[in-house]
Amino acid sequence: MTSATRPVGLTSTLITKQTPSARKRKGDSIEEPSSPSKRSKVTFSSDVEVRDVEEWEKSPVVIQDSVRRAIQKHAIGDSAGYEKVKAIFVPAKDDQDRANPTTVKYYTAALLSNVSLLNKPCADLVNAVLDHDWLERSEDHVQLFTQFLANLVSAQGFYLSNVLRMLADNLTATPSSQREPGVLPSLPRSQIYARAHKTLQYLLQIVPSACRILLSILTNGFPHQSDSRRAHIVYAHNLLKITEYAPILQADILALITERLVKIDLRVQEDLEDLAEDAEEGLVQHFPQAGTDVDKVLDDPDDSDEDSDTDEEMDKELLRTRDIAKNVEKMDCILDMLFAYYNRQYSTSSINNRTAFLDILLSQFQTIILPAHRSRHTQFLLFHFVQQSQNYVDIFVGMCAQTSFDKKKPAMVRQAAAAYLASFVARGNHVSAEIVQEVWDYLSTELKRLHREYEPGCRGPDPQRYSIYYSLVQALLYIFCFRWRNLESGLDEDYEEHVIPNLYAEERQWRPGVKETFQLNVFSKLNPLKVCSPVIVNEFARIAHQLRILYVYHLLETNKRIRLSRFSGPSSYVQVNRETALSMRKDEEHQHLDEYFPFDPYHLPRSKRWIEGDYREWKGIPGMDDEKAAESESEDEEVSISDIDEATGTEDSIES
Repeated sequence: MTSATRPVGLTSTLITKQTPSARKRKGDSIEEPSSPSKRSKVTFSSDVEVRDVEEWEKSPVVIQDSVRRAIQKHAIGDSAGYEKVKAIFVPAKDDQDRANPTTVKYYTAALLSNVSLLNKPCADLVNAVLDHDWLERSEDHVQLFTQFLANLVSAQGFYLSNVLRMLADNLTATPSSQREPGVLPSLPRSQIYARAHKTLQYLLQIVPSACRILLSILTNGFPHQSDSRRAHIVYAHNLLKITEYAPILQADILALITERLVKIDLRVQEDLEDLAEDAEEGLVQHFPQAGTDVDKVLDDPDDSDEDSDTDEEMDKELLRTRDIAKNVEKMDCILDMLFAYYNRQYSTSSINNRTAFLDILLSQFQTIILPAHRSRHTQFLLFHFVQQSQNYVDIFVGMCAQTSFDKKKPAMVRQAAAAYLASFVARGNHVSAEIVQEVWDYLSTELKRLHREYEPGCRGPDPQRYSIYYSLVQALLYIFCFRWRNLESGLDEDYEEHVIPNLYAEERQWRPGVKETFQLNVFSKLNPLKVCSPVIVNEFARIAHQLRILYVYHLLETNKRIRLSRFSGPSSYVQVNRETALSMRKDEEHQHLDEYFPFDPYHLPRSKRWIEGDYREWKGIPGMDDEKAAESESEDEEVSISDIDEATGTEDSIES
């Protein structure tokens, strides 16, 4: 039967199958086993807070990995994470949006670990990192960032210029690393400068070739003439600091400062020439009487040379006077720093190092100072340090003489060299009598040669054709006015210059060739007294007459009726034209040699202390001053060297 063949297993399953209610009745303590295919339902408590993890809560490992992924995704076009990384270093306007210092440090460490990924497409990120205020942060952050910079320029060399430019910007009066007050403590600027120097020194050690790039950046970053006094002082101070750990840049940096100093110097002289005489008195009101403390300038961001008066409240003349005073103060402060810098080198260095610094000064003189016509103060660096040794004096004198005699040099440079030679020998207090006599012999020999060359074809005084000759004659006259005592013969070794000479002696004894040189040149057809500066000629005429070495007043009277314009131009015979004194025109003044002598009195209030004892003041012949005063009553137009010393443009106004 079919019922007898039903499977046993199935029957037992059907028999044991029970309903839930039946199971519950059998024993409430027995739980139903859970189905393996059914999951438990998960629910969340409404009391639990759900939020994203803040950046400062992330571990350095997580940040490092996220930065790596962000840079990699940026390379394939997904820049969302990349922009978030960049925003960490961009200063936010709202303090609440600024990244925590710890976060910035962690991201800096992450970039350090992924520096090999920071190729050119990541330049905007790198620039944002370079621009953040790392110099004002903690010391460990500065050290970390310094290591990042070192790894960056080593792995990605094309960022070197950006890094050096950032460091140079942090050596200016307003460091780029200083931001508006925020969560970071404010540091003294001197400390910011010290940190920047330490980092720069480390990078130059790692990449020595960076020096050339740095020099170009420093040159372009030098303050403009119109910038403030503080901008110039801070920048020059930091440039000099660089030379201490980058000696390969020493000569170039010193030359850079000297070049910019000469430009300010020349600007002052040009402005003074355009300034009305009565306005020069205003310089006293605008020029500070005390010096400037460099350390104070570095740390005081409010230290400024800006006046409270606005430009609208001041007339044009007074405004120009104020600007001149500012430029003079810049020049004075920078010169004082340079004097102190060179003095340290000369005081602590060996003979070889001192000679090396002399070479630097001489190089600056040849390439920067000498070609700059009418520089007034910068050359006193050379004036002071050359006189530290008679050997240095001999070297400088020889250089000036050689330049003035060199036919290959431009005429203006040769004339300037003659002026420097004469002014240094005349004004240098440590220039020995032997040097004076040697220079006299050099000039006399060269003048004799030029006289022999020019005299046969000369028809009269021609300042254009014989300019070098006249420059050397004027140099000789100037030296004689100051150092005639050293040109006398038969003086005892114990002779002292301050001893009053006997003006009424029958005849003074001169070294061989002194009188002969005057006779040969003064009364020649070249007629140098007509071309040389009237200031020098008038003083020479007085002294020569008093010392009974030469009488030239009759020649000066004749020269008053000679017009130089009649002899200028092509070489052809021209009859000498004579005119009355009243018919002479003032337009002849521009044909006279300039009375520019580079080492005229120096009175800048702060830096003048360095040349005390080096400078020879004007000393007239006793008894001659009364005669000169009597003459000036009838000849008000004549000016002498002593008059120039008593009233020398800028210096007289400054020292008042």
